[in-house]
Amino acid sequence: MTAVRDEGLVLHIDGAQPISVAATEAVLRVCDRAEDQATAGLVTVHVWGAPAGGRAADLTVGLLTKWERAVRRLERLGLTTVAVASGDCGGPALDVLLATDVRIAATGTRLVIPLDDGATWPGMALYRLARQGAGRVRRHALLGEPIEAADAVALGLLDSVVADPGLELALLAEAAAGVAGRELAIRRQLLMDAARTSFEDALGSHLAACDRALRRGVAS
Repeated sequence: MTAVRDEGLVLHIDGAQPISVAATEAVLRVCDRAEDQATAGLVTVHVWGAPAGGRAADLTVGLLTKWERAVRRLERLGLTTVAVASGDCGGPALDVLLATDVRIAATGTRLVIPLDDGATWPGMALYRLARQGAGRVRRHALLGEPIEAADAVALGLLDSVVADPGLELALLAEAAAGVAGRELAIRRQLLMDAARTSFEDALGSHLAACDRALRRGVAS
């Protein structure tokens, strides 16, 4: 299977391969198509593979910055994003998985925080793991112990573990077909902000979103 491949609104990332210009550009192309061509539906990301150790000789902070910006753009798309994971999933595959809305895993999937030069890789996957795993991922994040699928579900890092991801993906595609992209992005941001925002500070944003919804209802 090709390490990095994009097909319309479907992206394939092999985490065994290092972060690269090709991987970054593939993520950006999918984001471009999602923003230009669709107002509802799914962006599907198939992820697998984890680094075997060591880093690419040409990896630089500049390239990492471009990669993280591409993943952040995927994370903020106006469409529902779904990751379908299989096997060990680490490196760029884990980065992308943690930036999606819904995560489906095949039986036997593990989330792997790669080790590099005697310590876990300190990329933004650590940030997302801590934010999404409610602080219960320290052992994995510090020691590089893989997170088994069942534990990842319990931590909220995966949504489901199934024998046939294709069936659940089809159900999600049907549900996402009626969800407006811009409105989904607003609600996603409200959910992301909730973990670090007080009720009083969040109230204004939620009321503004409610006002927007009421205005849309009147306009229609």
